[in-house]
Amino acid sequence: MSNIMLKQAKILIVDDEKANVRLLEVILQREGYTAVHSSTDARQALPLFLDIKPDLVLLDISMPHLDGFAVMEQLQPQMTDDAVPILILTADATTAARHKALAQGAKDFLTKPLDEIEVLLRINNLLESRFHNVLLEQKVRERTQELETAQLETLQRLALAAEYRDDDTGLHTRRVGLTAGRIAEVLGLPPAQVDLISRAAPLHDVGKIGISDMILLKPGKLTDEEFATVKQHAVIGGKILSGSNSLWLQLAEEVALTHHERWDGKGYPHGIAGEAIALVGRIVAVADVFDALTHERPYKKVWPVAEAVAEIQSQSGRQFDPRVVDAFLLMQAQDDGEALVAR
Repeated sequence: MSNIMLKQAKILIVDDEKANVRLLEVILQREGYTAVHSSTDARQALPLFLDIKPDLVLLDISMPHLDGFAVMEQLQPQMTDDAVPILILTADATTAARHKALAQGAKDFLTKPLDEIEVLLRINNLLESRFHNVLLEQKVRERTQELETAQLETLQRLALAAEYRDDDTGLHTRRVGLTAGRIAEVLGLPPAQVDLISRAAPLHDVGKIGISDMILLKPGKLTDEEFATVKQHAVIGGKILSGSNSLWLQLAEEVALTHHERWDGKGYPHGIAGEAIALVGRIVAVADVFDALTHERPYKKVWPVAEAVAEIQSQSGRQFDPRVVDAFLLMQAQDDGEALVAR
């Protein structure tokens, strides 16, 4: 643990005796601590704690207005995710006082008159423990983020691997993710949900990895049997993504399973209708069809954007959720407005 880090720790002293406060300030400053704050009014303990966000609290017990136990009761709700150590410094040397203080969350207990060396050693130990825990939590968060990033990248590459089979640019998945996220935003979904949908949507066709190239890349019209095989990509994708504890992978499973369902119940793989279809599936259905219409595939030519938008609108209440279509149309209007401004 860096000595510089320890000496920069923020320490809050709360003691009604000015002489005691001054003694502690001198001891700490002489030792090199540079962020020492204090109050002789226990009623100021909570406001100071919230303002300073200390790394350590030095607290007396016997004080007017609020005693040390009452102060600890005020501070505890503020430390649910970040327990700041409290060192009790008191003239009350009774076992009952010690037990009560420790039971209420104090990490250490010293009786007055204070021994300067012991005070500094106890403070040093508490700060070392605190910063060790803080650094450990930070490393855990960083490692968790690294794992999530690696998981996301792996699945993005899996989605691209499936997409490259009938889109040699591999950009379809990315475009669908962006469009789905924007539709979700226009619908007024919370930012965190918009972000999840943007990340989950690109995995909508991951199940294509289980479909034969002879069928997937066939330039002509598919037979009924071949189309039945293609429909299985929704089920395959759902199975690939199932069983995860990750919220966005759970959402991606819903996307894979439901993005070919129709509002009128004539979709696949399960023929569910209306709001029984997951909202994310209804959103991705619009984003996916729009992107497929406006980009070339082995089995079709490119549609002009205006015609593709008109097709989406014509399918409102049939293939697509009317509310999602309205959001899509509003998004398109916003894009047209931005394009005009850009000119």
